[in-house]
Amino acid sequence: MGILEGKIGIVTGAGQGIGRAIAQCFGREGARVVVADFNAESGRETAELITATGAEALFVHGDVSDEASVRDMVATAVTTWGRLDIACNSAAVSRGSGPIHEFTREVFDQTLAMCLTNTWLCMKYEIPAMLATGGGAIVNISSNASLRGQAYNTAYAAAKSGVNILTKSSAAEYGGQGIRINAVSPGVIRTPGVEKYFEEQPKMAEQLKKNAVLNRLGEPGEIAEAVAFLCSDRASFITGQLLSVDGGGAVR
Repeated sequence: MGILEGKIGIVTGAGQGIGRAIAQCFGREGARVVVADFNAESGRETAELITATGAEALFVHGDVSDEASVRDMVATAVTTWGRLDIACNSAAVSRGSGPIHEFTREVFDQTLAMCLTNTWLCMKYEIPAMLATGGGAIVNISSNASLRGQAYNTAYAAAKSGVNILTKSSAAEYGGQGIRINAVSPGVIRTPGVEKYFEEQPKMAEQLKKNAVLNRLGEPGEIAEAVAFLCSDRASFITGQLLSVDGGGAVR
């Protein structure tokens, strides 16, 4: 029996990379999963990968920066399976990088919308669904860029820092009502986006490996296992925490 056996879950940004690994882990651990992504092709592929193992999954086309889309996403989980027990808000898109004084207002606002506001929107609808059935668990995906800043990636780092405080503040609000809310902060993880970056900047791969005490990149599945644990009853006394899953990168 998996650690999420019988639970109903949502994973946003589940079409690839870390989000896909989390959705697959949810299914493997016994949860029924709403796979949410704005890319219909990759989102459906994730759902098919899960159902091929005998688990239950449903793809929902969703833009988590759009409130109506988020509302419908959560409603689909509740309508289909009767409730919502667990959720991982993984979707994020950084719209730009470079010196902060060269950012346009549009790029800065878009980054906040796609990396912070979207997480709040998801929680806005996930929390009432969980309150209706006595509680649940939410994990937000942050980033090690939020821990000490990251030059030329300021908007993204600021947005993810906001996710950290959003997580802690909301955990304080809803802990007494049975909802645990935590965040996972990945280090450098071998995702399609990172692999593409390494192809363009091959010398950066070795440097980034050295950022971790373990001297390697992380794998999406390693983030997924941490998220599944925090969503499970094994983490029943853990809330308001930020867990760095980074091979020790935060202590370099």
